[in-house]
Amino acid sequence: MSERKSYTVATGKKAGKDIFQGRFLSLDFFKRNAVYIIALVIMALAYIANKFVCQSSMEEVIQLKTELANAQTDLVDASARYNSMIRESEMTKLMQEKNIGLSAPQEPPYRLNSK
Repeated sequence: MSERKSYTVATGKKAGKDIFQGRFLSLDFFKRNAVYIIALVIMALAYIANKFVCQSSMEEVIQLKTELANAQTDLVDASARYNSMIRESEMTKLMQEKNIGLSAPQEPPYRLNSK
């Protein structure tokens, strides 16, 4: 038991001394922890790439929402123009301009009964 304590204390003192003297980030440290360092760098790059993809997707969604709003406005305008063109007064005016020779009936339509 005493051997274990002395080893731990000696290792702890050595680690503290290495950090204080600047030997903590030596070549030996990078050799021992190369797998962890590479994994950390890969995770950081994946995080940055994911953030970029997310921002690009959000910009595209905003652009598409703007296009949709413009298309809906155009739809309402076209619908209003169409509804104004199919009114009876507009149709009568159009027939007179084109000299078609048709006229709107003055009496309402009625049903023929056959007996």
